[in-house]
Amino acid sequence: MAEEIRAEMVANVWKVVASAGDTVSEGDTLVILESMKMEIPVVSESDGVVHELAVNEGDVVQDGDLIAVIG
Repeated sequence: MAEEIRAEMVANVWKVVASAGDTVSEGDTLVILESMKMEIPVVSESDGVVHELAVNEGDVVQDGDLIAVIG
């Protein structure tokens, strides 16, 4: 079953760490968001493969925006 990783705040996508097709483990960093000069890692909540990465570096995400799909 696929897991959707969504933004929990308005932030800039500072760095994309993972790519579509990467195998990830629970706790692995997918992207790093920047908000108010703070870096916030977005991590995988389960083991799996990154099926989709919906953001690029420099994008602005809103609360609830899709970041990645892990399956």
